[in-house]
Amino acid sequence: MTDGDADDAADDSEEGLTYAEAGVDIAGQEAATAALVGATGDFEGDFAGLLDIGDRYLALAADGVGTKLLVAEALGDYSTIGIDCIAMNANDLVAAGVDPVAFVDYLAVEKPDDATAEQIGEGLDEGAERAGVALVGGETAVMPDVIKGLDIAGTCAGLAPKDAIFPGEAEAGDVIVGWPSSGIHSNGLTLAREAVTRNHEYTDPFPPNSDRSIGEELLEPTRLYTDLLGALREADTHAAAHVTGGGWTNLTRMGEFHYDITDPFEAQPVFAFVQEEGDVADEEMHRTFNMGTGFVAAMSEKDAEDVVEATEDGRIVGRVEEGEEGVSIRGLDLTE
Repeated sequence: MTDGDADDAADDSEEGLTYAEAGVDIAGQEAATAALVGATGDFEGDFAGLLDIGDRYLALAADGVGTKLLVAEALGDYSTIGIDCIAMNANDLVAAGVDPVAFVDYLAVEKPDDATAEQIGEGLDEGAERAGVALVGGETAVMPDVIKGLDIAGTCAGLAPKDAIFPGEAEAGDVIVGWPSSGIHSNGLTLAREAVTRNHEYTDPFPPNSDRSIGEELLEPTRLYTDLLGALREADTHAAAHVTGGGWTNLTRMGEFHYDITDPFEAQPVFAFVQEEGDVADEEMHRTFNMGTGFVAAMSEKDAEDVVEATEDGRIVGRVEEGEEGVSIRGLDLTE
């Protein structure tokens, strides 16, 4: 789930920013999504919709890249946006235990622009190659009365044998294996943009690494986690979560437990930069961003050790416990 395209300016005072003040109310967005799903579908699944087609499940996920597009527009560089669009969808399928197989994109524009479309196409090609999916079509709509600039979204289809789907419910006593993110990924950009543009331009050098601009750091493409699926299926994975919109509270999608995160991956410098520039509270950062860890899975300790050994950069980051539902991380208590 990405942040919506919220352009309302937040309070420009020196008070600490929140995601809601920047323009995105996660609780309201999730309520609207639930209402829409309740009105339009009858399917299983949380991160992806699962349709029983006999001996297998057909899975579908739909998402876009949110206001990351505004950073791309400011830099005139859309070359990585297609990677984000595929990753945000394919990773949700992986969280369900599903193999992504095909992707369809939808590009809505104010006016056609061949150079921009070509850049987006390059990113889609790269994302499809990384995810191992086929690009099977797409649609471009020219809607000057509806769209300002452009928006892109997509739908990823996947297939999985019924016995390969993760149950979706963690168990008390499970350990949590995590894998690092590549950076800010493609959610929380409304808050990040509002924070960094208080005192900077996107073209300014990124202070922790002056070889890159602030905009380039924000555009670092979302990591794909499709390569984890084999190891996760080989283990008895009980549940998995893609850490996107809502940040670390995404873990509560794995069941009503307490998730004690004792060894998260270090947050990349972009998060400290956003936090400092926007005077954002620690709790708000962890409720909005992945903060260095982009994907987690819950399983027994023995299986976790095997998965860590089988994957390149996974490690045990915490445990699933009975108790009040929520997430403890870095001295914070993120209750729902």
